[in-house]
Amino acid sequence: MINRRHIRVKVMQSVYALLQSKSDNLDKEEKFLYASIDKLYDLYALVLRLLVEVRNLEKKQIEISQKKHLATAEELKPNSKFIDIEIFKLLSESVSLSTYLEKNSLNYWDLDSEYVHEILKLTKKSELYISFMKAESSSFQEEKEFVVALFKEIIAPNEKLADYFEDKSISWVDDIPFVNTWIVKTLNQIKPNRAFHLGNLYKDIDDKNFVVDLFRKVVLNHTEYEDDIKDKTPNWDSDRIADIDMILIKMAICEFLKFPSVPARVTINEYIEISKDYSTEKSSFFINGVLDKILKDFTASKRLSKIGRGLL
Repeated sequence: MINRRHIRVKVMQSVYALLQSKSDNLDKEEKFLYASIDKLYDLYALVLRLLVEVRNLEKKQIEISQKKHLATAEELKPNSKFIDIEIFKLLSESVSLSTYLEKNSLNYWDLDSEYVHEILKLTKKSELYISFMKAESSSFQEEKEFVVALFKEIIAPNEKLADYFEDKSISWVDDIPFVNTWIVKTLNQIKPNRAFHLGNLYKDIDDKNFVVDLFRKVVLNHTEYEDDIKDKTPNWDSDRIADIDMILIKMAICEFLKFPSVPARVTINEYIEISKDYSTEKSSFFINGVLDKILKDFTASKRLSKIGRGLL
């Protein structure tokens, strides 16, 4: 499921797009924001299905080899260990996964099967695969470790696949690392002899509401927050502060003032970490310093809106 940090990233991107376009159409941007998060779920489902398609392709190739007129002994009695992996079977039989893909017309691997062929080819050449196939038998845990390693070593780093996803959806450029982590976590959670169900996109309704609440409250109050930033950066003109830094600081201020249940230190840490991926080399230090000053000022002036213990 999507976590709060990635939600913040999505909101940051939408705030940036809205402010850069100087648009006042909040409804349109909100729909785009939710749609970009839904697309993340599409990517998650597609990557899970890719594992099934790779397994199915190998099964198909084995069946073709067995029907050859002059099939070798190895082709007649092939090693089926790869196609018999239970995780592949559970994903293949998952009603929720197949239904989601069909409902959203995500038949990418039927239309662009060359990527399935590419992953299978790389898999069969790998030492990981060769070593796995040599072992006479494997437990469910050993199969799981193999599938996770296969994903980490062959699928996740594949540049052709990454380029393909980026061409399909511009929003997936930033989603790929998050989805890769989500896939690994999902694979590790699969249990033997238990049907696989797609998890929820959001942890709960609060997380889903957090998306639009944060977006709206930042956009509607961003000029006010700019004044707070100016007070704490007397040696900086606002034009000299990187656009992303300014947006991240405004989002943090919004959480200080408008989100009573989010601990202030969690807010600061989250935006520091986001800045490391999306802004300049020194942004994290700048943002940390500014937010620390603002937090102290808000606390002293009793503007800070927090409820419950341990939220400062």
